[in-house]
Amino acid sequence: MKNSTARGSYQRKKKLRTVLMHILLAVLALIWLFPIFWIIMTSLRGEPGSYFTTFFPKKVTFSNYTRLFTETDILNFPRWFANTLVVACVTCVISTFFVLAVSYSMSRMRFKMRKPFMNVALVLGMFPAFMSMIAVYYILKGLNLTEGVMKLVALVLVYSASAGLTFYIAKGFFDTIPKSVDEAAMIDGASRFKIFYRITVPLSKPIIVYTIITSFLAPWLDFIFARVIAGADSRYYTVAIGLWNMLEKEYVYHYYTRFAAGSVCVAIPIAALFVFTQRYYAEGLSGAVKG
Repeated sequence: MKNSTARGSYQRKKKLRTVLMHILLAVLALIWLFPIFWIIMTSLRGEPGSYFTTFFPKKVTFSNYTRLFTETDILNFPRWFANTLVVACVTCVISTFFVLAVSYSMSRMRFKMRKPFMNVALVLGMFPAFMSMIAVYYILKGLNLTEGVMKLVALVLVYSASAGLTFYIAKGFFDTIPKSVDEAAMIDGASRFKIFYRITVPLSKPIIVYTIITSFLAPWLDFIFARVIAGADSRYYTVAIGLWNMLEKEYVYHYYTRFAAGSVCVAIPIAALFVFTQRYYAEGLSGAVKG
C-alpha cells in the first residue's frame, strides 16, 4: 500500500514537472518568435514611418515587397541582394573545401609541425577578426582590390582566407570515424584522396552541412568588413549595409517598412539552405564498420 502511494506521488510530481517544463518552453518559444512576428507584421504595414500606435497594421499590403525590388533609383536592394548572394555562394564553396581539407589532414595524417600548427591556429582563433581589419584593407588596397567590381573579389578573399584555421570542429568529427575504415581501403589500393572522397565524405554529411551553413552565414550577415571594403560606392554594398542605410534619418520615414520587408527577404536564403540540408544532420556512422 505504501509503495503504491509513493509510486502515485512520484507520478504526480513527474507530470507536474513535465507540465511546468512545457509551459517554460512555450514561453521561451513565444519570446523567441515575437521579433520574427513583429518584423513580418511591420513589412506588411501600409502606413509609412517608424513610429506606430498599434502593433497590428491598420492596412495590410504587399507593396513594400514589390517596391523594394522595383523602386531602385535611390536604394538598389536587388543589386545588394545579388552581390551578397554571389559573395556568399563563392565563399561557401571555397571555405568548405579549405575547412574539410585542413581538418582531414590534421585528423588522419602525421607530419612535422602538426601540433605547433594546431596550437598556433587555436591561439589565432581567440582573437576577433576585426582586429586585423585596417591591415587587411591596406593589403587589399596595395593589390588594387578596393576599386570597382574587385571589391566583391576582395570580400570573397577576406571571408575565405582564414577558413582553414576553423578546422577544430570538423577535425573532432573526423576523429570519431574509425581509422580501420581507412586502413581497409588502403589495403584495397585506394589513395588518400579516394579514401577522403569515396569513404570519409559520405560518412561526414552532418559536419559538411554544418560547415556549409556556417560558411554561408558569415558573408551573408557580416557588416564590418563589407562596410570597410565597399566604402561609399553603393553599387557594391551587401544587404547588411543596404538595410543599415535604410535606417538613416533621410530615408527612415519612407523606407522603414521596406527595411522590414528586406529583413524578411534576407532570411529566406538562410531558411531555404537549412531546410534543404537538415535531413543530413540525422545521418551518422551506422554501418560504417562491419563486425
